[in-house]
Amino acid sequence: MLDLFIGCLFITSVVLCLFILKLVIESKKEINENFFTAFIEIKKLSNDVTIPFKAKLNDAGYDIMAHIKEDIIIKPKEIKLIPTGLAINIPEGYEIQVRSRSGLAAKKGIFVLNSPGTIDCGYRGEIGVILANYGPEDVKIENGMRIAQLVVSKLPEVFIVETSQFSNDEDRGGGFGSTGI
Repeated sequence: MLDLFIGCLFITSVVLCLFILKLVIESKKEINENFFTAFIEIKKLSNDVTIPFKAKLNDAGYDIMAHIKEDIIIKPKEIKLIPTGLAINIPEGYEIQVRSRSGLAAKKGIFVLNSPGTIDCGYRGEIGVILANYGPEDVKIENGMRIAQLVVSKLPEVFIVETSQFSNDEDRGGGFGSTGI
């Protein structure tokens, strides 16, 4: 009788261990699906180019610099395409957003015109940053100046489906200015 009890206890322990192992594996799978790591290849088009970097460890954006032979002056209400001397290889399922640097925008009125600009994974040419001057004075862009930031984004799989009626036809209201100014 004692042998039967020990046998049942052993089987119960094994089943319990397998159940716990299954939970651990599922939770790790969930963590891996929610956490991603991407390797992005960057090619310098000139030896004196600086690779984009984060100013602080937990920053979202990587600062990217101008790579120019001569200073570029951006007059008020003027738009210029600024070269960076870098090409990039973005993995499928990702994009890179080119965003304004808050300091340039607040202090000088310089911003990325199509912010956020998108670099698709298929683009392999030189990264150019479209800068606009909304400020009242000329702004000088110098070689090596941090002009924008790059933010890597994972893209969801999305399917666009044509329909004659929405599955939830309730009008949610809204539109431009619907919540006030």
